[in-house]
Amino acid sequence: HTHTHTIVCLDGLDLRKQARQLENEIDLKIVALGKLGTTYGSSHQQHYLDSKHDSEDGLGASDHMYETMALDLQQLLMQLSGVNDRLSDFLGSDPKPQMVHLLMRHRDILNDYTQEFKRTKANIQQSREKAELLSSVHKNINSYHSTAARRQDMYLKEHEHISSSSRLTDDAIGIAVNAKEALLAQRQMFNSISSRVSSVFSRFPVINNTIKKINVRKRRDAVIIAVVIAVCLILMFLYTVS
Repeated sequence: HTHTHTIVCLDGLDLRKQARQLENEIDLKIVALGKLGTTYGSSHQQHYLDSKHDSEDGLGASDHMYETMALDLQQLLMQLSGVNDRLSDFLGSDPKPQMVHLLMRHRDILNDYTQEFKRTKANIQQSREKAELLSSVHKNINSYHSTAARRQDMYLKEHEHISSSSRLTDDAIGIAVNAKEALLAQRQMFNSISSRVSSVFSRFPVINNTIKKINVRKRRDAVIIAVVIAVCLILMFLYTVS
């Protein structure tokens, strides 16, 4: 009976040792996960707000680390729960008050670690959702600014085109107005000259009659010369034929 009791005590001590080892390991990993959660949220927000980053390579590394640590912690908590169950089964055969108190202590520690693990995961998930929301807002703002800039460029080009067309139209109208003014000036000048000439002729009728007589005489002389030349040509032709 003493040998059996010694083996049972050794089993109980071994289970308590395993529980303490798991608790220490879980405590370290929960602290590390909490620190990762703090840097995780800030790094995600900074990544999404930084327009220079177009890929998710930087986020992939931190996501992978978080998933790995969370999975390890979940497995450790399950192992600790199993050890506590085995320790409870062990106390069923010898429920000493001191051992019952130790079991309750281990269960409280497991419950505290489980709750802390859930809170840390929830905080990290909240940080991720907040970062994704900021990313969505940031992308929408960038898209709006980009669209507004393209529209402004289009409006400026259209305005320049309209201004250029307006300048060409003004130039054409100016040329037409100048040409019209020049033609009117020439017409006025010709009318003035014609008026002056008519005035001169009306004032000096003798000169007008003399000029007319000179013109008539020139036409008469031209006719006489033409008749003489024709007669000469006819005589020469008749002389040649005979």
